[in-house]
Amino acid sequence: MDDRTPQPLDRYAPETALTRLIRIPVRIVVLVVVLPVRMVWDLLAAGWHAVDRTVLPPLRRALEASVGALGRGLEWLFASVGRVLGWLIAALVLIPLRWLYTSVLTPLGHGLRWIATALLAPAARGLGTGLAWLLTVLVVAPVVGLWRYVLVPVARYGVAVPLVWLYGAVLTPVGRGTDWVLGKVWDAAAWVVGGVWRGVAWVLGGVGRGLAWVLGGLWRGLAAVGRGVWVAVVWLVMTLLVAPASWTYRRILTPVGREIAEAVQVAWRIAGYLSRAVGRGIAWLARHLIGVPAAWVYRTVCTPVGHLVRDGLWAPARRAAAEAGRAARSALATARETVRQARRDAWRALVGGAGGARSGEPRGVPARTLGSTTTVPSAVQASETSLLGEKLVKRG
Repeated sequence: MDDRTPQPLDRYAPETALTRLIRIPVRIVVLVVVLPVRMVWDLLAAGWHAVDRTVLPPLRRALEASVGALGRGLEWLFASVGRVLGWLIAALVLIPLRWLYTSVLTPLGHGLRWIATALLAPAARGLGTGLAWLLTVLVVAPVVGLWRYVLVPVARYGVAVPLVWLYGAVLTPVGRGTDWVLGKVWDAAAWVVGGVWRGVAWVLGGVGRGLAWVLGGLWRGLAAVGRGVWVAVVWLVMTLLVAPASWTYRRILTPVGREIAEAVQVAWRIAGYLSRAVGRGIAWLARHLIGVPAAWVYRTVCTPVGHLVRDGLWAPARRAAAEAGRAARSALATARETVRQARRDAWRALVGGAGGARSGEPRGVPARTLGSTTTVPSAVQASETSLLGEKLVKRG
């Protein structure tokens, strides 16, 4: 089979010596090159996932909050500026223009309309009528008379009638004779020129056919030489360039490229396994060197200390603060009631015991008198036990 004919490459063909020779070294070199790249890639991917889970959501929320606050601030600012500008335009432009329109321009327009309709329109109509009559008498009537009685007769009988007679009696016969003479001359000249042209064409046709035969033979010879040179050049190019390049591509570049691609795939998978193993090892070390001690410290030290602080310090302090707050509120309520009672006693001392309470004066809880269900504002509250005791004595 001719080596120059390109053959389809079979991926599953028996391995060649070159393939077996370069497979292991290529895979080792590719693994050495790809392993750091894969580890860096896994590290960047883990860092990106961590940043995406921990940093980007708060940053996005903060950015959204900042943009929202900025938008609300700009909205308030623009609204305030718009209100101020609207007030200024209304106060400095619209209100003066409205006053000028209603107080100055409207009365002035009404006055000008009255002057135009009552004075200027009749005067303009009279002036227009007079000017139209003068124009008709002084310009239109003379021009119409001149056109009708002078220019039209002169143009008709002095110009048009002589020109029509000259065209029909003189120019038409002369033109017909000239046309007949020129036609005969043209026919003679055409016969002479046609004979000369046919002779010249016959001579030039013979010369052209001879030149075409000579040039055709020359072209066929040049074409044959060109085809031979082209075939030789094509053979040289195919033999010296295409065939070696095709053989190099099929026998060297294709196996090497296929092995490099497969080596990259295998190395990428192996690097992934190694990277995951290294990551698990680092995670195991971090868990046992940092996580487990930290959890032990949290469970055995921080939690008991926190419970002790919560139960021994924080809870009593909170109860004491609550008791102090309640005592302070009770003292304030007692002080307010004492002040109200003192104010009511002072008011009764000033206006008398029988007088009613002053309008707007705060009133306390009315006391119930002994032996009745009515209440007196100034009576002292009696005990329910004493009242019950007196009823039992009366009944006995």
